[in-house]
Amino acid sequence: MLKKISLVFILCSIACSEKPKKSEQSAIDNQNKVAQFFAEMEARALEQPYHGIFTEEGEPEGLFPIFSTGVSTKPIVESAVAFIGILSNEQRQKILFPIDDPEWRKWSNVDNGIYKRQGMSLKMMDTAQKKAAFKLLQASLSAKGLQLSKDIMKTDQTLRELNDNSADYDENLYFFTIMGEPSATAPWGWQLDGHHLVINYFVMGDQIVMSPVFMGAEPVLTTTGKYKGNTLFQDEQNLGLGLMRTLDDAQRKKAIIATRKVQNNNVAAANKDNLTLNYQGLSVSEFNEGQKETLLHLIAQYVANMREGHHDIKMEEVLQYLNQTSFAWVGDTSKNAVFYYRIHSPVLLIEFDHQIAVGIPGANKEVPTRNHIHTVVRTPNGNDYGKRLLEQHLEAHHR
Repeated sequence: MLKKISLVFILCSIACSEKPKKSEQSAIDNQNKVAQFFAEMEARALEQPYHGIFTEEGEPEGLFPIFSTGVSTKPIVESAVAFIGILSNEQRQKILFPIDDPEWRKWSNVDNGIYKRQGMSLKMMDTAQKKAAFKLLQASLSAKGLQLSKDIMKTDQTLRELNDNSADYDENLYFFTIMGEPSATAPWGWQLDGHHLVINYFVMGDQIVMSPVFMGAEPVLTTTGKYKGNTLFQDEQNLGLGLMRTLDDAQRKKAIIATRKVQNNNVAAANKDNLTLNYQGLSVSEFNEGQKETLLHLIAQYVANMREGHHDIKMEEVLQYLNQTSFAWVGDTSKNAVFYYRIHSPVLLIEFDHQIAVGIPGANKEVPTRNHIHTVVRTPNGNDYGKRLLEQHLEAHHR
């Protein structure tokens, strides 16, 4: 599959008025095959009702209760209402979906040349609408999360520059949809879907669930063009390696599930909503206090993309299940190693993966690189997309 995908990312733009040459037609055919592959994969996933990510042992009791966090979501609601308010009727038809619509599960990290997205992209918006869309992001995310999102969008502009101005890449090809009606009490949410950036954001009262979240980048370090100097995921990378290097020999033996990093290792990305994933690696109950603090600092790099206040609520939840958390590693631990790690608890799943190069012409497409990173954040045990909270809400109000 990776070889097929790599061909897609090096396609040249083809003028509509020209008859494609034989080599160009072959590239188009390959792109269509890859697009069909992803469409069929999504269709198979959607045939199954949402269940969630579980271990073979099943679900612990008492997870994900409805409660008051004391952190207002009013700014998020108001920003969503304002955004919807400046859309035309035709645009609203594109962007608005019911709260339980399958649109929640229709997302992918791949580029727009091989995945067709729902909703309305930034590229389709006028200046005022785009400003309102970013205000919704600003109200929903922390300053860190907003900046990271913008920086990921920049990498698509860089890929456009590196790939002969290919229309498959664009810093404005990020699509918004809204599920349900923005409300202070009733459940609703929004989704941002684009290459290397997917955020699913569920709101109910003053509770939020921000998952699944996919954030990635290629290149991770931009050395040319409009956004030269743009750099991403260095803390997630370096803190993860730093934690691994604090482990003693006995701990490392348990944490490392594979010593060689020769492929992509993400397991919980798009179309993996119903995944059986057992705990692997080293239990955090075997960490010393310093290692636990380092792990929490690492986890916070991901959780802190949520807005302030709700970030603290999520970290409290993480702390509650810290000793039931596992830490798994693939790769070596040298200074410049490429690697994968997974942090897995009853309430949080984080993946970090150095990926094989895809979009950069001339790069080695056979081995993982530090210049292509994927990260995934999930809520295991059935609460991605806020599904467990929504179920409880519907049971209470629609008996």
